[in-house]
Amino acid sequence: MSATAERLVGIAREILLAEGAAAVSMRRVATAAGVTPMTIYRHFANREALLSTIADASFAEIAQRWAARPAAADFDTRVTELLDDHLDFALGQPHLYDFVFTDPREGARRWPDDFRAGGSPSMNLVAAALTTGIRQGALRDQDVWPLALTVAALIHGLVQLFRGSRIDLPEPDFRALVHQLVGKVLDGNRA
Repeated sequence: MSATAERLVGIAREILLAEGAAAVSMRRVATAAGVTPMTIYRHFANREALLSTIADASFAEIAQRWAARPAAADFDTRVTELLDDHLDFALGQPHLYDFVFTDPREGARRWPDDFRAGGSPSMNLVAAALTTGIRQGALRDQDVWPLALTVAALIHGLVQLFRGSRIDLPEPDFRALVHQLVGKVLDGNRA
């Protein structure tokens, strides 16, 4: 990617972080970059291509950051760490979280094929942690993908309820609730 394209992506991402994906337009990015809108079209076919670049880079960054944490040998500790990382991201960067995980968008990964094929950098980490749990004997032997989807759906749903003020708890108590409920799902799958 050229330096100009990287700069345009950076500006678009800043807008997205501050205001959400709906606020990102080619004209607004061009104005912020001090270039004409046509300059952007030399690098990105359309707004969706620009947003797709942001999504791909964001997922890679999320997965890299989460994977960079030294993996705990203990399954339950690893799950706690991954869950804390996910909640830090969801609550700390809500617009980016919505964009990459819940907003409808072209090219978004779909269940089951994209996930089973390893196409989701963040879900791959969940599946890897669950696979470790199976290998260590903490979880019963099973297909990890439905369990990974169940855990992810629970977390995403709880985050949406909390951010929508449907869960009326202070953030530390909300985090404890998420840990408790994910623990219940995992307890139901113990070996």
